[in-house]
Amino acid sequence: MTDAAPRLAALAETLLGGPLPVRIRAWDGTEAGPPEGPVLVVRGRRALRRMLWKPGELGLARAWVAGDLAVEGDLFEMLDRVAGLLWQRDRPPAPAPPASPLSVLRPRLPRRVTAAADTAAAAAALLGDADARSAVRDLVTLARPWPAPAPPAEEAARRGGPRHSRGRDRQAVSHHYDVGNDFYERVLGPSMVYSCAYWTPGSTLERAQHDKLDLVCRKLALKPGDRLLDVGCGWGSMALHAARAHGARVTGITLSREQAAYARKKVADEGLADLVEIRIQDYRDVKDGPYDAISSIGMAEHVGAERYRDYARTLHALLRPGGLLLNHQIARPPEADEGAYRVDEFIDAYVFPDGELSPVGTTVGELERAGFEVRDVEALREHYALTLRAWVARLEEHWDEAVALTSAGRARVWQLYMAASALAFERGRLGVNQVLAVRSAARGDSGLPLRLRTWGAQSA
Repeated sequence: MTDAAPRLAALAETLLGGPLPVRIRAWDGTEAGPPEGPVLVVRGRRALRRMLWKPGELGLARAWVAGDLAVEGDLFEMLDRVAGLLWQRDRPPAPAPPASPLSVLRPRLPRRVTAAADTAAAAAALLGDADARSAVRDLVTLARPWPAPAPPAEEAARRGGPRHSRGRDRQAVSHHYDVGNDFYERVLGPSMVYSCAYWTPGSTLERAQHDKLDLVCRKLALKPGDRLLDVGCGWGSMALHAARAHGARVTGITLSREQAAYARKKVADEGLADLVEIRIQDYRDVKDGPYDAISSIGMAEHVGAERYRDYARTLHALLRPGGLLLNHQIARPPEADEGAYRVDEFIDAYVFPDGELSPVGTTVGELERAGFEVRDVEALREHYALTLRAWVARLEEHWDEAVALTSAGRARVWQLYMAASALAFERGRLGVNQVLAVRSAARGDSGLPLRLRTWGAQSA
């Protein structure tokens, strides 16, 4: 057979109701689609099997992680062209599926194919009845979908315990962060900061991360001797900067053993052990308040919607009256039905198990219900897009080392996750916000200046 790509192109155009946005090269060497731009390489029938057995984003992601799909050319351009396929919100609502869209195919399919064919019902429901029968039949014939392919090894293992319990949170953090500090150095650079940088024209990644850390310190008005709790301290970059540049006494907490080991070594190497303590500790177990300030940078996404109020109350109780909280958190747009939050399957399986995002309005509301007075909200959406593009560039520059330090599958997970996330921030599908809040004194005195956004002089 030497017509796989044209058949795939015809199927895709039927699904899309329009021309194919990218060129396809199939395993038999055939090509179809527009001649310019990136090429989507379908290396074998297993890629199609993955999409039949798990239609939608997770099937595509598994094919990418396993190396069954590849891109020749610019990955960002490829994702931009196919974004409408991946992000259902950008497309008009699909018509209601027929009662049994594949029933007419059952007599013609081998019994071992029937279960796999049933999983294509979601895609078939997007089409009219006649087109659905033809398209699904052709896809099943091309895929030969037996047996079901095993997920690539980098998928998160089955998690035990209640969602966002202490034990399960440790499992989730370990899956994401305990994959090797050397790998993260290749991606993040010397700063080892794994959150949105703060860019100015001409900034390098390293300078932009320095400026973000200093922005947080200035918003918190840190001065020598202040006690700072850094929740989710990562590899210690915020704790080190706050101690080194502002003289703060910092307690950094993380659930990752590898992060803690790295941070403790950095503290010792810089001679800051008298100012910085790194603990392996859950935020719910911190009992040594009050603190003058708390920074939570890129950690609250792991808390979970059901536990967010408890998170906010815990941090409120750990601050002295007049103490400040800087909560730096990714946000999503509000949904029509906020009770039906949909977890991104790829992110949940491969990147952040049990991660949850909320609209910034929800976050502000929960902080206020916990007793905080919210004094400032700064949106940094475009800054995160720039940060992610810089991380992708570093990963691709150090690709061979990154693969050797982890695996090809892990490197592909990070490449896809960061590139797709960059586009999501650029298109406004995700945001990130710094929320500054105060635990006001009993008589309502916040202790803050009348003109808040001066933030003091920037340190060198």
